[in-house]
Amino acid sequence: MTELLIFGRTGQVAMELARLAPGARLLGRDEADLTHPDACAALIHEAAPAAVINAAAYTAVDRAESDAETARLVNGEAPGAMAAACAGLGIPFLHVSTDYVFDGSGTTPRPEDAPTGPLGVYGQTKLEGEAAIASAGGQWAVLRTSWVFSAHGNNFVRTMRRLGAERDRLTIVADQIGGPTPAADIAAALLTMAQAMRADPSLGGTYHFAGAPDISWAGFAREIFARSGLAPEVQDIPTSAYPTPARRPLNSRLDCTAIARDFGIARPDWRKGLDRVITELNA
Repeated sequence: MTELLIFGRTGQVAMELARLAPGARLLGRDEADLTHPDACAALIHEAAPAAVINAAAYTAVDRAESDAETARLVNGEAPGAMAAACAGLGIPFLHVSTDYVFDGSGTTPRPEDAPTGPLGVYGQTKLEGEAAIASAGGQWAVLRTSWVFSAHGNNFVRTMRRLGAERDRLTIVADQIGGPTPAADIAAALLTMAQAMRADPSLGGTYHFAGAPDISWAGFAREIFARSGLAPEVQDIPTSAYPTPARRPLNSRLDCTAIARDFGIARPDWRKGLDRVITELNA
């Protein structure tokens, strides 16, 4: 029997899960194609694990605007099929979602029950996945997070370190505010939740988990440069000056009190996580 089955192998969270749970079975795209939801469900029935974590997703936010069908299969239908399979086996299903399910209005942190309103295809398909998971029944947890970074994959920290070494001056968006979240802390939170959910079938639902303190992208960039020994000039710009195919939420602040209440998991200090990532990148 597989103790823990994880969908995803090369993504930021999946790679950290592999480090923290070396006994887990991770399914890459070669084994689990999320554009075939029924096949993913069949893999769960075949493995009969103690719990399942879905750390795979269609995360190309801008490309999703012109590839909605694929995004919907991967982010919407596949998680629903996985959740239904887990419900049938009576095992916990955990899934990673996003701040993009909200419209980004206001300036206060969003609780889990705040009204949703995705601005684009990516957020809409992630929201559809959440709904499919909830309707599948069984024991499930959706973990919404934001601004994920690590020493691998495509993320803001790696991009800024590259650009900061190449350029003397950078213009960076300063009116989007959120909590940068180390992928290692997301992985640790998911494993803690999975263990607790196995022990207590009443646990589950939708939870928010993001790094603290909240900051702008421009502010985050300055911290990355300072801690990396880089010194490009950073000019703050509004989102309107950096148009992208998909609209970004201005307010990505997440209220993370529920996960602390139910699982004892506190918001991680992303500055400590950033230092760990930079140490790893420098090595």
